[in-house]
Amino acid sequence: MRQSPNASGKTLNLRAQVVKTLLAVQNGQSLASVLQQHMAIVSDKDRALYHELVLGCLRQWHALKQVTLPLLSKPLENQVVETCLYVGLYQLLCTRVAAHAAISETVDAAKQLGMESLSGVVNAILRRATRETEQFYDVLEQASNLPSWLSKRLKKDWGEQLAEISYELKQVAPLTLRVNTLQVSRDEYLEILEDEGIEAHACELSNVGIVLDESIHVPSLPGFEAGGFSVQDEHAQLCATLLPDLNGKFVIDACAAPGGKTAHILEKYQPRKLIALDQDEKRLKRVAENLERLALSEEPVEIITADAVKWTSPELADCIVLDAPCSAIGVMRRHPDIRLLRQSGDIAKTVQLQKQILENMWQQLKVGGTLLYITCSILKAENEQQMVDFFAGHTDAKEIKIDADWGIEQIHGRQLFPQIGRGDGFYYCLIEKTA
Repeated sequence: MRQSPNASGKTLNLRAQVVKTLLAVQNGQSLASVLQQHMAIVSDKDRALYHELVLGCLRQWHALKQVTLPLLSKPLENQVVETCLYVGLYQLLCTRVAAHAAISETVDAAKQLGMESLSGVVNAILRRATRETEQFYDVLEQASNLPSWLSKRLKKDWGEQLAEISYELKQVAPLTLRVNTLQVSRDEYLEILEDEGIEAHACELSNVGIVLDESIHVPSLPGFEAGGFSVQDEHAQLCATLLPDLNGKFVIDACAAPGGKTAHILEKYQPRKLIALDQDEKRLKRVAENLERLALSEEPVEIITADAVKWTSPELADCIVLDAPCSAIGVMRRHPDIRLLRQSGDIAKTVQLQKQILENMWQQLKVGGTLLYITCSILKAENEQQMVDFFAGHTDAKEIKIDADWGIEQIHGRQLFPQIGRGDGFYYCLIEKTA
């Protein structure tokens, strides 16, 4: 597999490839949008390391920045060199890469990326880190590791829990499956995994969830092609458990892509009709593919590309699942590029968009019907406060209290935080239309 050449026509080493990917994210591109293209030029044997360095650096980004800044006699004002330093320090403090290899490869990367004149700075700082590993590691561990605007918001929202949330958000999220119980029970699938020598255990909150205790290529798991399971976060799996009996009912899954909740509803109930709505046509293709793999495509599902702010349903729905667009702060463990991409000003815009979608979808619900409002955020503006405003403006809405032993009860709804070995940050609020 060829490696990509730099401007002078020489091939870039792996660390330079990592730096290029991190620079793309710093310049506003999502990791999902560049990852495959960038991965294509990394050799097969290097892909695991490439992946670990990219995701690890993003996960520890602000902490690495806090380690680096005091070491510079004056600010570098140089994105390439700073990124090289973060990549080097991440290897030395967070991986088992041999120190000499981490330093020489990272210094070479700086040179290959046109920073020959500053490669000495990279070399000096990384060598210092090998002499003072303990102190460097302590700074890394204690750093909040969140952008300052987000730290301030979370402190305001969750004061006492801030340290815990900050710690949870820099961990690696587990790989969680949702068993397709139309095909196999959870216990049966756990036995199948055990027979294959794959270590896994049952989720605590989701009665169809399984956490894999080892890193594994999902398509190679038994039953993948036959649709025996889907990959879905444990806290996201709670959605279907909160809904009323949907047998024979008309359901709308608003903002449905990539289709985890649509599939889960069809695995649990037999609705008369289900509309999966999303404005992203590309992501809706994944909904269709997932339903086909799970052998659910024969069900009465209509996949519609439309904007949930304006779309009108052909008939009023018995139930609407609204997984609203949000800042996605709650899933930062799985998408660490959010640390760099999300800006403080984005939140007010998102809150406004949520309001518009909520207003429109409320019009599509019949009296006596249920709307489940969901986000994968942990910011109150998008969750509790959004619901406070909604109920204040709707005398035709009544909250159905979620009776559960998970999450934290809010003025309205329940909030889940990311938890080590368990689910991500999610918010749920169940609403009945009374008039």
